[in-house]
Amino acid sequence: MGAPNTPVHRSWRLNERHYGALQGLDKKETTARHGEAQTNLWRRSFDVPPPPVDTSSPEHPLSDPTYQQLVRDGLDPSLLPATECLKDVLERVLPYWNDTIRPRLASGANVLVTAHGNSLRALIMHLEKLSSDEIAEFNVPTGVPRKYEFTNDMTVAKVGYLGDPQAIAAAAEAVARQASK
Repeated sequence: MGAPNTPVHRSWRLNERHYGALQGLDKKETTARHGEAQTNLWRRSFDVPPPPVDTSSPEHPLSDPTYQQLVRDGLDPSLLPATECLKDVLERVLPYWNDTIRPRLASGANVLVTAHGNSLRALIMHLEKLSSDEIAEFNVPTGVPRKYEFTNDMTVAKVGYLGDPQAIAAAAEAVARQASK
């Protein structure tokens, strides 16, 4: 981007959703095991999490060296999910929005948020005041910047993707088709 001195802030709160006992399975395998309707319910619903993974499982965040370091650094291990639905992701993302991103924006800074699809969907739901039904149908195109402009009271004044509209639509459609792959 030509800005080598740009500060970079990382947070586990922007990590991808934890799929519990489905962690490590691809969407096609999950659909074959549990059916398309159940897989789509787990993937897209707001408040239906997949079955949890046991804390002793290698798929649990406590088995991940990155999370182990965060716990050693003071993160409460009870915050690490054994499974998550989008509602849980929203509850995880919002403290970072409120404590870190929003104050920087309110001070006039430009902020680029790079995150995973479901953490972005949770943030989009909050910022754009989308219902659980609306966010279930919302597909975040991979790698396409979404630009927000805010009013002085930090409500969204303008939002849109940056790039070619046809390419963006194709990228969003590709995300929508992922469950059948």
